Amino acid sequence: MDLRLSEDQALLRRSIREFAEREIRPYVREWDEAQAFPETLIPKLAALGLMGIQFPDEYGGAAMSPVDYCICIEELARVDPSVCLSVAAHNGLGAAHIAAFGTEAQKRRYLVPLARGEQLAAWGLTEASAGSDAAAMRTTATREGECWVIDGSKQFITNARTGHLIVVMAITSRGKGSRGISAFVVEKGTPGFRVGKKEDKLGMRASETSEVIFESCRVPAAQLLGVEGQGFINALQVLDAGRIGIAALAVGLAQGAYEAARAYAFERRQFGRPVGSFQAIRAKLVENAGRIEAARLLTYRAASMKAQGRRTTLEAAMAKLYSSESAVRVAEDGVQIFGGYGFVRAYPAEKFFRDVKLTTIGEGTSEIQRLVIARQLLAS
Repeated sequence: MDLRLSEDQALLRRSIREFAEREIRPYVREWDEAQAFPETLIPKLAALGLMGIQFPDEYGGAAMSPVDYCICIEELARVDPSVCLSVAAHNGLGAAHIAAFGTEAQKRRYLVPLARGEQLAAWGLTEASAGSDAAAMRTTATREGECWVIDGSKQFITNARTGHLIVVMAITSRGKGSRGISAFVVEKGTPGFRVGKKEDKLGMRASETSEVIFESCRVPAAQLLGVEGQGFINALQVLDAGRIGIAALAVGLAQGAYEAARAYAFERRQFGRPVGSFQAIRAKLVENAGRIEAARLLTYRAASMKAQGRRTTLEAAMAKLYSSESAVRVAEDGVQIFGGYGFVRAYPAEKFFRDVKLTTIGEGTSEIQRLVIARQLLAS
């Protein structure tokens, strides 16, 4: 398997890197302190195809490959993981669910403006009592004539406030367990749908996260997404692909943290020489360079398999687990290399350290990844 980048992919990496350096880096601290996603950035992202990275051009997308997607996500996360998180949630969850399971009419109505960057998507699976055990959800959708009536709430929803629509999972046949869950598209402004509490987070603060609430929210039957009762199964398929995106985000974050630490190691002098000349610091940099490259290769392998139409449940979970846990180590070592300056906000190490932990939690915790991997490897 040849995972070397093509000339076009190398050009793509340079283009996204230059964009992130120019349009994002100068504002990272400002956006983090404001705790809000910079909506003015969306048209600029859309101009590069970053709001519809993998979607067909007939729906307004950039028609890039899964590996191209990883490159884009990496380069955004290298500069600001929180902005990247909102872009990844839009592309890899909300819009991806519509692209994979929507009818032609739904794709024309919803996917086209999403892929063009005219709208932003959210995705609602997690609840207060149904996190890792997502099938334990309580949100319901009851059929009444030509409508479905949704009641319940979802928690930790990325893009909830700035998003124009949400793909939400709800129970439609309680006695059928996970096969009684369906997915619906709910548009912003629909009566009975509102955004609740905005979370005050440790990291990824420029990616807003909120609760969403449904109170007798009536949506037309045409907004059922996919086959009734298949919503949870489809959600797991979306998560398989989404985990590749989070793995790429973790790789990019680790790359950014590593580069910042490496540069500082040769600027900071102690005992008459740069701290980067000491064996202990060099060992951290060498080990982390290897971790990042291994994580990148695992992630690209999963993306390459997805491009071939192969199932990636095992490979995506492995990539997500290894990349996120490695990124935590890289970010932690970055703080250590910065020393006291790693603990203050004037330097980048502390933000990477705050941001990185979410990669081990979102779209399935590390514990859930291990469970998924075990089921795939040890199935009898």
